[in-house]
Amino acid sequence: MAIEGAPPGWLSDFRAKGSGSNADIGILLVHGFTGSPASMRPFAHFLNEKGYQVSVPLIPGHGTRWQDLNVVHWSKWAEKLENELLEIKRACRRVFIVGLSMGGGNGLYVAADHQDKVAGIILINPMIHIPGIQIRFISIISKLQKSRASVGDDIKKPGVTEWGYDALPIKGVAQLYKYLKLARKRLPSIKSPLLLFHSVEDHTLDVSNTEIVLDEIGSNCKQRIELLNSYHVATLDYDAEMIHENTHLFIQRESK
Repeated sequence: MAIEGAPPGWLSDFRAKGSGSNADIGILLVHGFTGSPASMRPFAHFLNEKGYQVSVPLIPGHGTRWQDLNVVHWSKWAEKLENELLEIKRACRRVFIVGLSMGGGNGLYVAADHQDKVAGIILINPMIHIPGIQIRFISIISKLQKSRASVGDDIKKPGVTEWGYDALPIKGVAQLYKYLKLARKRLPSIKSPLLLFHSVEDHTLDVSNTEIVLDEIGSNCKQRIELLNSYHVATLDYDAEMIHENTHLFIQRESK
């Protein structure tokens, strides 16, 4: 996995205005850790073709080189997403947040502060915690080791990449650990309707992430759909069409 050779513009912020009866509904799509907007572009194109206004922000530290993720504070991730949310809300009657992996944790953190602006949340294999003993010593480990092997491109479909980093930046992981703990504390305050897609075979995240979100979020309306033919980056995998169609139905229902 590497960012070299990505389609032109796919590693940058992407925005497209809506059209027709759905033009005043906005969708904010958020990529995962070490990934890029490329992992959400086909999804965004599908939604835009349905008439929705879409925004796929490049989260700070991504889309350049993996070393840049070692010098970004977690607050910059939240700041970028919040600014995008406020911008798209100026043009749209209703706004939905779609998050993949760490993009889910990022979206949940920001949504908690803007419940009046978020009509619904769609999560694909969301990340809300990092289990295990080793992560508790990540600050010490980050001083001894700059990176580890990449955890990206967990995709069942052959020949497909999310155009992310080919290394896992350890100081970036330390920031991610802090951010996810803060995001998890906010789950009970989130009341927006939730649609969550979970891959039964995910080599990147433990199923506990999905279970925590569903158990601790304050939403009364929450739905879980199992993906049987995709790995972690399900937005680019065999079940992408299922994700697209069910997301469209969810947005239609919650936009009435």
